[in-house]
Amino acid sequence: MKVSEIAPVNARMTSDATPRLEDFPYRILDNVRFADLDPNHHVNNAIYATYFETGRVTLMKDRSYGLMPEGLSWMMVRLDMHFRAELRWPGTIEVGLGLVKFGRTSVTFDQVVFSEGRCVASAQSVSVLIDDATRKPTPLTPELIKNFQPWLRRGVSSQR
Repeated sequence: MKVSEIAPVNARMTSDATPRLEDFPYRILDNVRFADLDPNHHVNNAIYATYFETGRVTLMKDRSYGLMPEGLSWMMVRLDMHFRAELRWPGTIEVGLGLVKFGRTSVTFDQVVFSEGRCVASAQSVSVLIDDATRKPTPLTPELIKNFQPWLRRGVSSQR
């Protein structure tokens, strides 16, 4: 078998175009902490996973949005990050999130971190809805899909 005949293992990157913050309907502000820095004096790559997590969890755990059905939880199963620019301390960031896809048991988000009007990192994450008792994936309900509609990324339809 030739190398060219082997299917790629990793998912292909989506568009390399620089994201625009206004395309992300859910946004929160956060601070760059001194503890976020690595020996190169910029934010360590692992910290971005925490920034993205803060955006997802803050949205999903807010009971007023109806995204946490009783007896069910969300489990992140994939996070693909793209580092676009250095981020330094001190500073503030704006984390943006927009839903881009519904699966049978999952939702896929595009996420961004902006600082001083510049996108410093972007990511795509997949979270699966699981039953708290069995810890098995469970299908998305029509009500849950309806409750996610305000958080669709600009330009994305609500079709599954």
